[in-house]
Amino acid sequence: MSFERKKILVLGAGYAGLSTVTRLQKVLSFQDADITLINKNEYHYEATWLHQVAAGTIHWEEAAYPITSVINTQKVRFVPAEVTAIHRDEQRVETNQGEFEYDILVVALGFESETFGIEGMDQYAETITNSETAVAARQEIERNFANYKTSNDPRDISILVGGAGFTGVEFLGELTESIPALANQYNINYEDVKITCVEAAPSMLPMFSDELTQYAVDYLESKGIEFKIGTPIVAANENGFVVKVNDEETQLEANSVIWTAGVRGNSLMEESFEGAKRGRVVTKPDLTIEGYDNVFVIGDVAAVMNGEGEDARPWPTTAQIAMQMGDHAAKNIKDKINGERMAGFSFDDKGTVCSLGSDEGIGVVFGREVKGRRAAFLKRVVDTRAVFKIGGPFLAYSKGKFL
Repeated sequence: MSFERKKILVLGAGYAGLSTVTRLQKVLSFQDADITLINKNEYHYEATWLHQVAAGTIHWEEAAYPITSVINTQKVRFVPAEVTAIHRDEQRVETNQGEFEYDILVVALGFESETFGIEGMDQYAETITNSETAVAARQEIERNFANYKTSNDPRDISILVGGAGFTGVEFLGELTESIPALANQYNINYEDVKITCVEAAPSMLPMFSDELTQYAVDYLESKGIEFKIGTPIVAANENGFVVKVNDEETQLEANSVIWTAGVRGNSLMEESFEGAKRGRVVTKPDLTIEGYDNVFVIGDVAAVMNGEGEDARPWPTTAQIAMQMGDHAAKNIKDKINGERMAGFSFDDKGTVCSLGSDEGIGVVFGREVKGRRAAFLKRVVDTRAVFKIGGPFLAYSKGKFL
């Protein structure tokens, strides 16, 4: 009796895709499967650290590592390529490096920026969605501060941050540490620097209690951050943001403009999957999609429902849930190959911590609220654990946040 090795194709090496591959290479033998991982870059970047890269508190290389450093090349073939089309019925994927056939497909193509149709946002604002955009944001700030010496234009030392969500608040926390040093480097009085955060919603950080949110606001305001909450941005232009205040449009001026408020799944999803919304596809409980029990969709491109019927809502897209999806997809793939029943995914929410710089933060961990230095310590634990889970102790030692 001959046994044919299954061709497993994994698209994307973010938290979800890399979690899938590193688990598969542990639970499957070479005889079981032919595993191929396709990713646009040759490195994995810690997406939850990009706000630090953008603020300049860490170098981008500190937030990245080579994909080949965590995969077993005896079991997994890595192909640096960009996915251009997915053909489910033909079980093949097109890339800029050729076509790939599969028996089992894992789609984990990650996220990209979402401007919600705000005029000029994609043209005039920097984003924090990958290593390149995070570096560009930092370079924009540095360039303007350097230019201030000859321009004396207050807009050069003004920073506008669009969005007071998780990424926006963490970015502001890092700016309170990096901008004083940058101002000192260019002999600029930090008190002349203006950092303004604009948020359309009536409140920020809805995942936390009012008490924790107020703690974050008070801390950041004490460091010179100005908040404009309940203030919709209607456009971005060469001068900054146009906002609506009391039904009247007002121009906020700054030469460094960073948009942090929106992410969506990879836009290829709409081209390849009917019913995809904002780059996300609704999955079945076992993380496959309707009509295709050999196609798993995980991470930021997956809408995994929490609840039943009309009350069902998709779980938020976080690194924690993406890694759990990757582990679960790998387990289900093993069961599928062995002819066993695949299990439904259940999210084990261990909590959320939002940093406000290196020594401050807020969070809820195992149902308990934390803030201050304790929250900052737990954030370092969370970040280091993510590296450890994918790359093991050596990578956690070299890339973790305790050295």
